Amino acid sequence: MFYKVSNLKMPITSSKDEVFSACAKKAGIKEADIVSKKLLRKSIDARRKQVNFIYSALIETNKKVRITDNVMPVEIKNSASLTFGDAPLLHPPVVVGFGPCGMFCALTLARQGYNPIVLERGADVDTRTAKINTFWSGGELDTNTNIQFGEGGAGTFSDGKLTCRTGDELIDGVLLDFVKHGAPEDILYSALPHVGTDILKTIVKSIREEIISLGGKVIFNTAVNDVNIKNGKLVSLALSDGGELACDVAVFAIGHSARDTYKMLYERGLRMIPKTFSVGVRCEHLQRDIDNALYGDYAGHPSLGAASYKLSHREGNIGCYSFCMCPGGTVVTASSEKDMVVVNGMSNRARDNKNSNSAICINVSEKDFGTHPLSGIEFQRNLERHAFRLGGGNYSSPVQTLGDYIDSRKSTKLGRVSPSVTHGYELADLNQLFTPTFNTLMKKSFSEFDKKISGFAASDTVLTGVETRTSAPVRILRNENFVSETVSGLMPAGEGAGYAGGIMSAAVDGIKTATKIMEKYKI
Repeated sequence: MFYKVSNLKMPITSSKDEVFSACAKKAGIKEADIVSKKLLRKSIDARRKQVNFIYSALIETNKKVRITDNVMPVEIKNSASLTFGDAPLLHPPVVVGFGPCGMFCALTLARQGYNPIVLERGADVDTRTAKINTFWSGGELDTNTNIQFGEGGAGTFSDGKLTCRTGDELIDGVLLDFVKHGAPEDILYSALPHVGTDILKTIVKSIREEIISLGGKVIFNTAVNDVNIKNGKLVSLALSDGGELACDVAVFAIGHSARDTYKMLYERGLRMIPKTFSVGVRCEHLQRDIDNALYGDYAGHPSLGAASYKLSHREGNIGCYSFCMCPGGTVVTASSEKDMVVVNGMSNRARDNKNSNSAICINVSEKDFGTHPLSGIEFQRNLERHAFRLGGGNYSSPVQTLGDYIDSRKSTKLGRVSPSVTHGYELADLNQLFTPTFNTLMKKSFSEFDKKISGFAASDTVLTGVETRTSAPVRILRNENFVSETVSGLMPAGEGAGYAGGIMSAAVDGIKTATKIMEKYKI
């Protein structure tokens, strides 16, 4: 029998052996009676400045177990078997986009012999890294290969967070695939798993190599410029190299920044609606200040690493919250269109940089940007153009201290926190970016956050603008089979289509989309 043992509070110095010894004690058996074991979850409890780890584990034993609220029997389910359809597939399935959704969709199809063709508008991850570094050093922005586009998608140049709030049964399989391709094993049980950009770069290459080894193709530097539709059915894709690719089915896993593709699909009659998203700024503190505020005397302990936080505050129906927190990370210039500035956060596996950063964002909806399906995109663009101008018109980001932002005056000097933004910065007044209502809520939220994390609203906290790419501004409508409501054979998927929010949920949606293809078509 298998049992889940929960709420094991252990000192931060505890070893795995000590954790499983505590499991046996809680279950009322001897440690030698455990047939098999694995950690399920490890989280940090930093309440009252007494820092501990909280574990849960799965154990197998043939002995009688003391059942309590924290020791419960578990039924281990076998993986659901795949079902395959009988519709003929005249052409290999096409996957447009090689971010987490497209990657796991293609991997799932390749493992079942469907030989997918992946089209990625950006470059492979090594070329992509070089182009991004060139841009950050003052070189030209490549609008097809940048932080948003290229092998691995936008998530590759982030913190590599692998959290997911859906609780989907496919999550464990995605995590196991990440480990298979080079991720550390602790992502299988950490409550806040992350990989880091440095390791993600090797993982996405390894996944690509598996897809190719199984008969799939991955074609870089190739965008889809148009879709050819006959009698309501997708028949081919017009490519940026001038070619045309015939297809029965194409998965559009385009990511949340493929604004030209949104426009093209809208003009071709795909039904889509505007979607709520969030905009704001990147907020930087000294990492040691966050560690001290959250961990007290335990700050800096090697078992804890850099502290992270998650904050929120609501005023009526509008929420302000932290998003994509990057401990020991860097603020990155993440532009993908000319003469626009947008920022994001990135951390390597070690999370050992001087600053922490997170987006502090506020929800925006149709009442802010209009009811046209593409109006949210123009709202984002207007903010990014304004940020470009405030930053001096050379892709430097506008920066302001929190004290000056609250007092509505342009910053003229910095304090203890130096901005880490990769393309440089220009001191500015970020009040000019947003509406008075928006600024009022943002300032009130910082005050509320300071009550939860002492020093969060310190006057020398650095704000960098502008954060706009929190999620897709559009949802491309699809039916229960994940097919567009208006074009047969075209399958909108992942974060860009409005059905995911982050690496894990996008990967899961990619797997589910591949499963829908297999349920209809035979090889």
